[in-house]
Amino acid sequence: MARSRRRRSKANQKVEPSTAAAPRGLTRLSVADLEREIRRRQRGTVGLHRRRAKLLAKIEALDAEILAAGGTLNGRTGRAAGGGRIRPRNDSTLIEALAGVLKGKTMSVTEAAEAVQRAGYRTSAANFRTMVNIALIKSGKFKRVERGKYTAA
Repeated sequence: MARSRRRRSKANQKVEPSTAAAPRGLTRLSVADLEREIRRRQRGTVGLHRRRAKLLAKIEALDAEILAAGGTLNGRTGRAAGGGRIRPRNDSTLIEALAGVLKGKTMSVTEAAEAVQRAGYRTSAANFRTMVNIALIKSGKFKRVERGKYTAA
């Protein structure tokens, strides 16, 4: 009767600790040599950072040209790293914008959301009204006058 042999995959094979920790060439170096090698590699990153900054500047210039020509970046009108959605940037937080809009006034959640956007607060959220409602409830800066109506405290 023949015994069947099972082959061990490379993932299941044991690896000696000395070769697993460092590439082969570095295992034979002294500590002083290793420190010199680390310093040499760190000096090399300075040039790489400089090259990266120049390339980013070129990319920004190309993005500006594309937008000036009426084109879009990653299918949108702004730059998105990694192809994700573009999040608008605002000068103030949502709570600060709400406080400005509600100062001396009483509004419903929907009215407050619309007023904040009219005042220049930018958002791409599909559920912006809900976000405004949560901000009004959880922040200590607003007072509930009646059901669904708030004012700045």
